[in-house]
Amino acid sequence: MTLAALRAGGKRALAAALAALERDPEGEAARALLDAAWRAPRAHVVGVTGPPGVGKSSLCAALVAAWRRAGMTVGVIAVDPSSRSTGGALLGDRVRIVQDASDEGSFVRSMAARDRLGGLADQTLAAAVLMRALFDRVLIETVGVGQSETDVAGVADTVVFCVQPGSGDSLQFMKAGIVEIPHLIVVTKADLGAAAERARADVAGALSLASAGAEWPVRTLAVSSRNGAGIDALMAALEAHRAHLAIDGRLAVARHRQSEGWVSESLRDRYGREGLARLGRLGFDLALPAGAQPFERMRALGAALSWNEQQDRR
Repeated sequence: MTLAALRAGGKRALAAALAALERDPEGEAARALLDAAWRAPRAHVVGVTGPPGVGKSSLCAALVAAWRRAGMTVGVIAVDPSSRSTGGALLGDRVRIVQDASDEGSFVRSMAARDRLGGLADQTLAAAVLMRALFDRVLIETVGVGQSETDVAGVADTVVFCVQPGSGDSLQFMKAGIVEIPHLIVVTKADLGAAAERARADVAGALSLASAGAEWPVRTLAVSSRNGAGIDALMAALEAHRAHLAIDGRLAVARHRQSEGWVSESLRDRYGREGLARLGRLGFDLALPAGAQPFERMRALGAALSWNEQQDRR
């Protein structure tokens, strides 16, 4: 399957390609497709994270609808908790993110988090790289796991953290250090009125100290997915951050750092800390050369480790 074939084949072809990536992520076809997609990024990737029940799916549905009204194509990756019996996605965010199934300009893919604690699934990066070569916007909704939900910063260009009025989340997320992750903070359920504005003011006040002098001061907005209040302001803030990333090559730098982190984490998951130490002893640097693709780098370093292990067994 090629990128050209995916663009021509629509949602059915993309669903088949993503399923093939999950079945055989190391296969030659998957490698060729991911390498091609990596060289042709198109989308702005937005990650939406936050505690369970905060309204992430409703917010994502509102964003999809707003982007489609603006004439942009949208791909969504909804990461769910996993069923212990089947390993599949448990909550079905694909169902909760309302969209027109006949609309070829939008696509929603559910992925099971399995045993990962960072809010994403194993294949989220691969799916995001593929989808960002096909759509104008890619939206990633993480599984709601609270304070450990930080992996989305390693995939998304812009991270939106959701806070619910009256829940204490605003103070909890400050204590948890999650303030370092988002670019935008959205107080959901703004239709609650005073409680939502109080939560927004609390977060904005705390951020004024935490982000003083930052290149991008984190913005705080109140949004209601029910009546649409604040959606236009959120869209404008997302576009402002996208424009910010376009200055002085910031987006390329951010994605390069994300790729380096993914290579290191993937090698650690597969070979453990001893594997990383062994790479160092063999003279390999985990740093990703400028312009290098993480999937290709991962394969090269993994092959070096496997060859070394084979030599040791002889």
